[in-house]
Amino acid sequence: MKRTTKGLAATLFLAIPLAACGNDSTDQADTTRWEEIQEEGTLTVGTAGTLYPASFREEESDTLTGFDVELMKEVAKRLDLEIEFKETAFDNMLTSVQNGQIDVAANDISVTEDRKEKFAFSKPYKYTYGTAIVRKSDLSGIESLEDLKGKKAAGEATTVFMDVAREYGAEEVIYDNATNDQYLRDVSTGRTDVILNDYYLQTLALAFFPEFDITIHPDIAYNPQEVAFLMDKENDELQENIDRVLDEMLEDGTVKKLSEQFYNGADVSVEPDVDATIVETK
Repeated sequence: MKRTTKGLAATLFLAIPLAACGNDSTDQADTTRWEEIQEEGTLTVGTAGTLYPASFREEESDTLTGFDVELMKEVAKRLDLEIEFKETAFDNMLTSVQNGQIDVAANDISVTEDRKEKFAFSKPYKYTYGTAIVRKSDLSGIESLEDLKGKKAAGEATTVFMDVAREYGAEEVIYDNATNDQYLRDVSTGRTDVILNDYYLQTLALAFFPEFDITIHPDIAYNPQEVAFLMDKENDELQENIDRVLDEMLEDGTVKKLSEQFYNGADVSVEPDVDATIVETK
């Protein structure tokens, strides 16, 4: 607030109110995002809505659900908050966290050193590793990761799996929030050659589309991964509170129960015993 005054008396008269206004402004500036979330009573969460079984819509009811979605609902409930989901492509999700449009991204997001420089992560609630879906009839002419050179790899541009494809010289075929059937059908028909992705997601995808000419490559396993919720790096209090309730949910079996519900009986909250290649990406 800015006022124009005339004379010493007026200046002295306004000194106290102006000081009070200045303190109010400082108080507002010092308000953390966590305090704002508590005051608003709502946690805003970005998710794709097309990534089965992490985040998808049920065909019968069109209800948004999935492992990550239901985990996030329970987190919000234990924090005494309402939850608002905003569905968006993964590439836009990270930007939305940075510009404050969403508070948390919940979309089967792998923790990487590069992302840790820019974002904060919750405790991991899922452990997995990378596999490759190829054509069942000929393994898409791929025997190892080195054979990805020149092959058409389907995916989204900013995923850790597309980083691996680039590292081995694959030709990127980028999709914008496509559904699983489109990805998988294109490999089956030969429009693309390979999908690099999470082991558990790939296994479920195969079971869901048995009519497609696709399989998980028997000799390719790489980059053990941790999956967590992603937030702005400045939101320390939000991160701490989400970690607190995730600890409770891991301890009381809530994460395991939801995992078994969405991952066909598998407990993704424990580290798998697998001999995986470590791929250093740029």
